[in-house]
Amino acid sequence: MTKFELIHYLLSILIWLIHFDYHFVNASSAFEQNVDTKKTFIYGPGLDKKITLPVRYFYIQPVDINNLNITRSLGDKAFDVTVTQANGNRARVWVQLLDPQDGSYIVRYRLYESYSDIIINVQYKEQNVAKSPYKLSGMVYHEKCNCPVNRIDKWFEVMGCPETYHQIDEDLSIFDNVDLEKVAAEAVSRFSNRGMHSLSHYRIINNKIYRKTYGEHVGFKMFSDSVLLSLTRKVMLPDVEFFVNLGDWPLEKKDKKDNPLPIFSWCGSDLTRDIVMPTYDITEATIEMMSRVSLDVFSVQGNTGPQWENKTSKAFWRGRDSRQERLDLVELSRERPELIDAALTHMFFFPKDPEKYGELVKTISFFEFFKIKWAESHEEEVLKIVSNARSFVRENLLPKDIYCYHAKVFNKFSKLLKYKPKLPNSSWELVEQPTDNDAKCDCKRSTKSKTKEKKDEL
Repeated sequence: MTKFELIHYLLSILIWLIHFDYHFVNASSAFEQNVDTKKTFIYGPGLDKKITLPVRYFYIQPVDINNLNITRSLGDKAFDVTVTQANGNRARVWVQLLDPQDGSYIVRYRLYESYSDIIINVQYKEQNVAKSPYKLSGMVYHEKCNCPVNRIDKWFEVMGCPETYHQIDEDLSIFDNVDLEKVAAEAVSRFSNRGMHSLSHYRIINNKIYRKTYGEHVGFKMFSDSVLLSLTRKVMLPDVEFFVNLGDWPLEKKDKKDNPLPIFSWCGSDLTRDIVMPTYDITEATIEMMSRVSLDVFSVQGNTGPQWENKTSKAFWRGRDSRQERLDLVELSRERPELIDAALTHMFFFPKDPEKYGELVKTISFFEFFKIKWAESHEEEVLKIVSNARSFVRENLLPKDIYCYHAKVFNKFSKLLKYKPKLPNSSWELVEQPTDNDAKCDCKRSTKSKTKEKKDEL
């Protein structure tokens, strides 16, 4: 199991465990309403104007008058948070306060226009909290603003990206002096079979994205396009060329000694050589958070779902027909409905057979998930798992982490190429940045040569 498969599994655990409706008393519970607004902590990347993300976010950790962290909810509207322009004018922004029910709060906001100087004010019962109001001085850019930082090393530093990731080092360790011309010829020959495999071939040159697709079902190129477009709006990537597997399962099964192909995938295994990226669903949820996507790493934490005693004691699953194993699960569900509630939401790859698999059903929110019988008699263990899962998510799966990982893996892979990629011919498509005529961007960063890097304002 790769790191990102483990992450996806742990996130699934968090999704249902976070619904657990627990009742317990801790050292600070008797003082939970006595918030000390000066000692309360407010922290996170959403308070740093240099960090540009689709949705900025920060945390509030209430502290009581005895200097103890409050670990139970103060109510879903306990804090009042506003984001305005420094001159007092309204800003085009959507602000949300999310309550994970553990005493802490998540604040996130999405800008729909770029501004010079904004003010973030956090209040509790009309009192300013911590060091509020916070002023973000200088340009604060919104997601659609195409204004990349000129130096990727400087961007890594500002974002707080780790020096490296073990998964990236492991995945790329078997590749060196990569000849993409030879890779392309073999990859297209082996992995473009109609109805079986789909690939996107990318070249990023001068921060422009060029793409060529192979195979029948190439619609998932929208996900790889999306993250590359978003990333190149924020930082100048090195010139690089690579293939992305658009399917759900890894492709390259060659042994290390047999010159496996470097194929980027959203999944991997101990038996394959694919270069793993964060899954397309968590990446898309990061980019489209507070927009087209309602299920994301924050909304999961801020929606506690039904009470624990009202959950159903059976396994629950919904999804599309991407593997035979999913069809087998649906058949098993129809045989043992008292144990499993499994149904298909879409069918793309296998013939529809209502008698065998039942009728297609609507997609259901992860906020309505399932209960595991073991948890009923292991309350302390469940609470510990919930706490650990939340900590893991906050340390590894937040928007900043998703962007850092993508930039790190593309940057390192670019250094393994034998030749610098060339501008492609007319058979390639230029993946255009989206237009945003309704919003002001006003990029102040220098896009000139590195000799003028001192003007490269973050």
